[in-house]
Amino acid sequence: MIFRLLADLAVVVHFLWILFLILGAVAGRIHRTIKYIHIGGLAFALMLQALDWYCPLTHLEVWLRAHHDPAQAYAGSYIIHYLEKVIYVEVDRWTILVLTTALCLFNVWIYRRGRKG
Repeated sequence: MIFRLLADLAVVVHFLWILFLILGAVAGRIHRTIKYIHIGGLAFALMLQALDWYCPLTHLEVWLRAHHDPAQAYAGSYIIHYLEKVIYVEVDRWTILVLTTALCLFNVWIYRRGRKG
């Protein structure tokens, strides 16, 4: 039971991390610490896509689910079920790389707009 709860928590954290990568520049323009965490996260996401690696949160969730029930299909929270569909969308690797690069460039634009002088 604890492994299932932890796996569900990993999915929620993963979703929140993705939202932070998409929207983090808004808070990053205000708070320098958030800006550096956000830029580092974007760089890490771009590296994962460029090198065709899996996100550590994906590995964690798979490991936790395997310890809960190796044959587990969709069971439990419908919220987690649909969050997983958003997080683990079936898209070509190169499409994800292009979208990740576009996200990084968009955030660079947001940060540059916020600079003074």
